[in-house]
Amino acid sequence: MLAKRAGVSWNEATRRTIDARLALPEEPRFFCAQEWATLKALCARILPQPADRPPVPIAAFLDHRLANGRTDGYRRVEMPELGEAWRRGLAALDAEAQSRHGRRFHELAAGEQDALLARVQSGDCDGPAWEGLPAKTFFVHRVLLDLGSAYYAYPAAWNELGFGGPASPRGYVRMDFDRRDPWEAAEARPGEEAHAMRLNHRVR
Repeated sequence: MLAKRAGVSWNEATRRTIDARLALPEEPRFFCAQEWATLKALCARILPQPADRPPVPIAAFLDHRLANGRTDGYRRVEMPELGEAWRRGLAALDAEAQSRHGRRFHELAAGEQDALLARVQSGDCDGPAWEGLPAKTFFVHRVLLDLGSAYYAYPAAWNELGFGGPASPRGYVRMDFDRRDPWEAAEARPGEEAHAMRLNHRVR
């Protein structure tokens, strides 16, 4: 995706936006050190990343968003405001880990973290730290939504999806289902690559 940076696909505004995302420091401004450790561990379990490329800085993107006061513009009535929801949610994760394992969330083994997150996802958490913050709602509407949005805001994730990336100033024209603009790559279908390789081998 970044190979398009200097081409006609991206204008200067797009370059500035993506360059700023790629340059985010891995140091928190919104979260404290304890919250940061918990958030990093949470990101690693929700969106594990391949080892053959630099990781998408999911935690840094969320921290940057909160430090700059960028919200959804609305909130669910049963949830605190965005930043407060994250602070309380991370504290509740640590409290749940301490209650069940005697250690903070980032100190747990991967399997223990996954089991604890499954309880949060199902809403099977009723400790005092979750008061005023429904565990299931936090998981679905903050953890999955915010971390997923952060991950898919980066070129590395676009490459995985086969997404053509920003199209400014060119823009998209064919917006209907199952249609693509002429400059977009065709969708790969399961088995097509292997089939093509077999045909190529037979021709040789």
